[in-house]
Amino acid sequence: MACIRWIVIKNFRGIKKLSWQPEPGMNCLIGPGDSSKSTVLDAIDLCLGARRNVPFADTDFHRMDTSNPIQVHIIVGMLPEELLSIDAYGIFLKGYDAAKSQLYDEPQTNLEPVLQVSLTVESDLEPSWTIHSERSNAEGIVRQVAWREKVMLAPTRIGTSSDYNLSWQRGSVLNKLTEERADASAALIQAGRDAREAFGTQANSQLADALGIVTDTASDLGVNVGGSAQALLDSHSVSFGSGTIALHNAEGIPLKAMGVGSSRLLISGLQRHTVTGSTIVLADELEYGLEPHRVVSLLRSLGSKDSEPQRQVFATTHSPIALRELNGSQLTVIRPTADDHFVANIGQTDQLQGTIRLFPEAFLARSVIVCEGATEVGFLRGVDVYRADHGAPSFTALGASLVDIGGGHPDKAYERALAFQKLGYRVMVVRDADIQPNPLLEAEFTQNHGQVLHWQAPLFLEQQLFNSLPSDACIDLLYRAIEHHEDLVDSHLRTVSDGTMGSQTIIDEQLTTGALSQETRACLGRAASQKRGWFKSIGIMEAVTRDIIAPALNRSAPDLLTIMSELSIWVEMRDA
Repeated sequence: MACIRWIVIKNFRGIKKLSWQPEPGMNCLIGPGDSSKSTVLDAIDLCLGARRNVPFADTDFHRMDTSNPIQVHIIVGMLPEELLSIDAYGIFLKGYDAAKSQLYDEPQTNLEPVLQVSLTVESDLEPSWTIHSERSNAEGIVRQVAWREKVMLAPTRIGTSSDYNLSWQRGSVLNKLTEERADASAALIQAGRDAREAFGTQANSQLADALGIVTDTASDLGVNVGGSAQALLDSHSVSFGSGTIALHNAEGIPLKAMGVGSSRLLISGLQRHTVTGSTIVLADELEYGLEPHRVVSLLRSLGSKDSEPQRQVFATTHSPIALRELNGSQLTVIRPTADDHFVANIGQTDQLQGTIRLFPEAFLARSVIVCEGATEVGFLRGVDVYRADHGAPSFTALGASLVDIGGGHPDKAYERALAFQKLGYRVMVVRDADIQPNPLLEAEFTQNHGQVLHWQAPLFLEQQLFNSLPSDACIDLLYRAIEHHEDLVDSHLRTVSDGTMGSQTIIDEQLTTGALSQETRACLGRAASQKRGWFKSIGIMEAVTRDIIAPALNRSAPDLLTIMSELSIWVEMRDA
């Protein structure tokens, strides 16, 4: 099967420069919106597709700068026998070393022979497709891509419109299934004659005035219409090509009438059986028109579970379902940077593979907030809901996603954060301050523009909250804890205070003095953060943050306000 080994795109739409060496099988591009995922598929399609004419406009140039030509260079390996002919392609063949990801201008022993197909569009908007190498350039030899070469390499695009592939038109999936060809010409010609005879001249009376004008005008201009013009069925109104033959179901209903999702699913399945043409498939927005279980079916139909790739697939998705179904080596992150596009395969490290399963949304986000545990996740979710309820943009609207590492040593948070960071994500770590992380890990993370948000040493989140919130909010938290854990609250309070404090003691202190002592606040914080803590679940912590903590933040101590201000500034920094 033909296989794309290397893609270079320059000055095409949102891409100033991109260089990528895709995998032989499934290549699913992920990233935030407007990161040019679909543009990559369009570039492949335009460079290798079997089209005679492609209209280009100034808007296809990066930032509409037509002084820099559009260039798409694609290195194709696993070439069909016809493209390996030394006589025809010897001066154009190059060598590719997959192990070293290295391209050589001449084919060599132990190197895969490859061809470079290039699409160039200058300011005159006229596209040019060529096959070339440095050797051919040096000798002034330019070879245009022939039509038969385009047909051999042209990818199959599974798009939102599937009519083309559900009939036996030239280049369709159905036409590539077998070498069989149906000739409908004779049958259609006879059908046209029968229809003309049955229809007869009945339209003459219905269109008499128009026919009179035509006849008179023809007579005045000396155009011979044989007396009077007639309205008959046009003998050319029926196409006599093989494209006239289309798929229908058992009841005679055209399969073109199926839903978009069903059509895409059927075409992807048929494409596996093609015996002619390229085995490169393009599928933009995999999930379009499909329920979750059929997204899984589509991926498997495209070969996501094949042990040996039978075709090369380029896809895009915004579906968490698709991410869970694919492994890290099939997922590629694409993100725009100042001067070019960052492209990186996720791979199958333990740090990321588990995160894909648990938090696929994080890989579709612009920014990632790695939280030490469920308490932090619930707290940030509650802050986010409160913000959105009061007119501020939510974290998700700003492109941020939360990841819970499940507690433990803070080094786990930095290891996960560094893995995201190396894939080009903006990352923040939110952690407790009771245990200090490995300083080398933290330094590596912050030196790469990572942001750290932690509570005052040596506090847990619960301790920070009871230390900093106004006393009435602390009492409201105590009441909510009793609601959820009536049997635990007093037990925890007595344990941490050596039996000197209980919930009623603390409530009475607030009623009597209108405030809580620092000792009482410390006791509440230690009790709330016990192993079976009061708010150690995402749901409970989210609710108490939304209802109690977030409304009281503007009356809190400066240390907590500073931390929350840093969080807001980082999340809202769109241009970082």
